[in-house]
Amino acid sequence: MCRRVRHFCTCLLGTGWITDGTGDRSIRVLAAGAHPDDVELMMAGTLLMLAEAGADVHIWSLSDGRYGSRWGEAEETARVRRTEAIESASLAGATWHPPLFEDLGLVYHPEHVRLVSSVIRQVRPNVLLVPSAFDYTEDHREASRLLVTAAFTREIGSYPAEPVAPPSDEAVAVYHALPYGLRDQYGRPQRPGLFVDIAPVFERKKVMLARHRSQEEWLEQSQGTSPLECMEAMSLEAGRLSGCFERAEGWNRHNPLGLSPETYTPLEEALGDACAHVDR
Repeated sequence: MCRRVRHFCTCLLGTGWITDGTGDRSIRVLAAGAHPDDVELMMAGTLLMLAEAGADVHIWSLSDGRYGSRWGEAEETARVRRTEAIESASLAGATWHPPLFEDLGLVYHPEHVRLVSSVIRQVRPNVLLVPSAFDYTEDHREASRLLVTAAFTREIGSYPAEPVAPPSDEAVAVYHALPYGLRDQYGRPQRPGLFVDIAPVFERKKVMLARHRSQEEWLEQSQGTSPLECMEAMSLEAGRLSGCFERAEGWNRHNPLGLSPETYTPLEEALGDACAHVDR
């Protein structure tokens, strides 16, 4: 059963909401993926909806995408993908953050956690959008793990983030995207608990993904797929699963222990009835 979310804003001091001095509240949102086009594929609709609701939005790819080509040199491929990612982020009015790792270099290791933790502390997101913990590639799954741990360490003053950044005691709600293809690493269909209506911003999401021009040819060659066609199909299928939206992105909220109060739901509060919980 589809249940639209209707919230009165109850998040006040000490919960991470910020004010511009006029009484309007906004939130900081960080959408982070493993590769330069991951946010556009699985998260950008929700990011754009939050931006339209007044959020301060950020996009980050943890790796540089250097192996996203069969024929190009790695350094040149990374340069091209960086340019594409910056162009895409600008279309969303988002702050772009540079990658920390090479492709296939995303490994859950203390040194990497410290690096990711520093970025989380600097951005101080109230909403953190991360990949599925059950996605088809190791890079996606490791990015999910690194981001969740970094969010957990954000307020531990004795934890050595690198470079050094002050800890943050602001609440953060972490939401996992659906895996690519809406199936886990074993090919099993995945159903989210929360859907976001992305129909109002879908054309803008398409334009953002289309900026990653290098990936259209690469994915057709390596996986026999078109990113734009797959993204369109996934949004329609997620909409069908929602039972109330034509096009949607799906999310699963990470257990809030150590991250925020159970009642802290900034994404749902910001988007209201553009969100729907579905009984599973």
